[in-house]
Amino acid sequence: MTKVLLPGTEVAIKGCEERGEDLWVPVGSLPTLGWELKPEGACRGDFCAPLHAGREAEFTDGNRFSFTALARRLGMPFASHAATDTWAFGESSETRNDALDSLIAPDFSLPDLSGGEHRLSDYRGKKVILLAWASW
Repeated sequence: MTKVLLPGTEVAIKGCEERGEDLWVPVGSLPTLGWELKPEGACRGDFCAPLHAGREAEFTDGNRFSFTALARRLGMPFASHAATDTWAFGESSETRNDALDSLIAPDFSLPDLSGGEHRLSDYRGKKVILLAWASW
């Protein structure tokens, strides 16, 4: 079983193949990753990434689909860890750019010294200073 980590989702998929630096998933497992193949391309909801005519072999061999080729096409960063058979995929470059353009910091939570959780969203509309420090 290959573990695939997507933003907000963790999926275990059976029958994946690693070819060089690429992850090929069974075509039937694409819906578990939130995608499906349609005549217009690889689709997630209303969004479709066209698979250009003559270049289909970069994405599919009929039985498997190169999820890393799709990630490259969409500007999604990815990394793998062979020892645990885990692949992690980040948000697309378009999504990251939209978030940066909005000037809204992503929400996160951190514990205080007494163990209470504080979320950045708890302070929306208030001035907040974020201080980060590292020893390296």
